Amino acid sequence: MARDTVRCALVGLGYWGPNVARNLADLPDAELGFLCDRDTDSLQRLARRYPQARTSTEFADVLKDGSIDAVFVATPPVSHFELTMAALGSGRHVFVEKPLTTSSAEAERLIDLAERQRCTLMVDHIFVYSPAVAAIREVIGKGDLGQALYYDSTRINLGIFQRDVNVVWDLAIHDMAIMDHLFGRTPTALTAIGRAHLQGQRENLAYLTFFYADNFIAHVHVNWLAPVKIRRTLIGGTQRMVIYDDLDLEERVRVVDKGAAIASSAEAAYDLRVNYRSGDIWAPRIGATEALHNATAHFIDCIRKSGRPTTGGSEGLRVVKLLEAADRSLAAGGRPIEL
Repeated sequence: MARDTVRCALVGLGYWGPNVARNLADLPDAELGFLCDRDTDSLQRLARRYPQARTSTEFADVLKDGSIDAVFVATPPVSHFELTMAALGSGRHVFVEKPLTTSSAEAERLIDLAERQRCTLMVDHIFVYSPAVAAIREVIGKGDLGQALYYDSTRINLGIFQRDVNVVWDLAIHDMAIMDHLFGRTPTALTAIGRAHLQGQRENLAYLTFFYADNFIAHVHVNWLAPVKIRRTLIGGTQRMVIYDDLDLEERVRVVDKGAAIASSAEAAYDLRVNYRSGDIWAPRIGATEALHNATAHFIDCIRKSGRPTTGGSEGLRVVKLLEAADRSLAAGGRPIEL
């Protein structure tokens, strides 16, 4: 049975929180009823924009408000577990920024508690809800790609250096979530090499390779210390290839009918040559809605209709396990980690 308007609290008003607030305010089935942050300047700034919401610097005040149905956690990753655990324990549904937690053990505890409390737990793997990734998934689902061969991503920019996670947890997590959503399978092993170039900081550059049971392979390059911002992914298949450039406002996704195959010579059984194919290039229609709008709307809809989120606790846990494995490989100088 559908619920009435979902009354929401937003905890964390720093970099991402204001974007969450803006999208929540636009949803007809949601109401932004509480704002919480220890930074009084951030709290006052957003309170002026949303005067209907109660405010507090203490999370305990959010939990004491019996009118709150759901909590949006947009705080640094190290605090995700504690805040989400408390919110779920009080019977609230929770939408938590990526990563779900900073350890798989913590993620498993959250999943168990959400199930026992019959609460919706959703992690904001934001690119899963982008119209561009939805278009790519449709291309793959229709078989236009053929058999997937590789995923090759570059996700680099100058900053923002995070205090409690490295560049893998900040940027490569997006590709891990996208691959999980597009291909629906877990790699058998991964390797990660990286470096911290600023004293006292975590790794700002990393190269990750993911190995799968078949011939599929994935490579991800992430960097906080690059002179340009690049968000480009190539996905190769036996029939077609996909170019996904998230910074291209005109054609974020292009499907390219190009490829290569080995053809045997009719004159000699051992004379093998490569045949190249070059055909049409087309751009699928990409929806105009913001990914965060789609994510927040999906979360509210799951609460109202008792549905299961596309990126629920299980998906969040799978990604956290990959992140942990990447950290182990980084610490071991790139040693392969079996999954």
